[in-house]
Amino acid sequence: MFSPPPAATLRGFRSKLFVPGARPELFDKALAGAADALSFDLEDAVLPEAKQRARSDVAAALARAAALRQRPLVIVRVNAPGTPWFEDDLRALMQPGLDWINLPKAGSAADVLHAAKLLGDLEAAANRATPVGLLVNIESAAALTRAGDIGAAHPRVTGLQLGLADLYEPLGIARHDGANVHATLHALRMAAAAAGVPAYDGAYPDIADLDGFRAEAQMARRLGFAGKSCVHPRQVALANEVFGASADELAWAERVVAAAGQAAAEGRGVVVLDGRMIDAPFVQRARHLLQASRGVTP
Repeated sequence: MFSPPPAATLRGFRSKLFVPGARPELFDKALAGAADALSFDLEDAVLPEAKQRARSDVAAALARAAALRQRPLVIVRVNAPGTPWFEDDLRALMQPGLDWINLPKAGSAADVLHAAKLLGDLEAAANRATPVGLLVNIESAAALTRAGDIGAAHPRVTGLQLGLADLYEPLGIARHDGANVHATLHALRMAAAAAGVPAYDGAYPDIADLDGFRAEAQMARRLGFAGKSCVHPRQVALANEVFGASADELAWAERVVAAAGQAAAEGRGVVVLDGRMIDAPFVQRARHLLQASRGVTP
């Protein structure tokens, strides 16, 4: 039976840097970088004839990462379920340095359950005590309509991540239209909330357009997303800034939690703080903000 780790041990991320699995010369530098999480990519960034070599190189990097005293959250985007490489990816990656698997092209809860079952079998065979998390990509119209069920399919799911390129390009939806992006972000955020998991924004492909990256990240932050993918190191600092809590926000959250605790001790469910009525939803958000600032996924 699957036993998820305590919530307090689950890490989230503000920034997640993609590292092509076919570029091993970048691995150690990325592990020492400023991103909260790394996502070694065995899927889109690797040609079919290079899949086996990239898999071996990434597995070796995971073993090195396990020996580091401090390291980012280590994620690997594997090839999609149903491809010839999927199960071999999971087998090779069952290394101590692996934290999460990023599952692409998930179309239903059944895809998540299939991946979870394979991971459970591999963990048992390796005598691994800490379960591997599943960050699940939502990249199609069908998956978006089922995202709530996908996110709730298994306790192993650590978040839902939006893939706008795969979602928009086949449908002819304009990525540069902010209304389109906002509508999709909102839909995914609601689905993730219903499933009780964080939502993560996907990559912004125009490396030179840092203003565009910031604007899209700020939109996601306002919708309650926890972090954003980066395709270049220069985007990492922006993601950390946008999704990190300011000193004023943390101070306010501390005051909200303290005031709520005092009110509860006095038998009151509502408190007025600086002229604002504070009740349960505000307290919950303040607690989540403080947890996230400590590197814990609420």
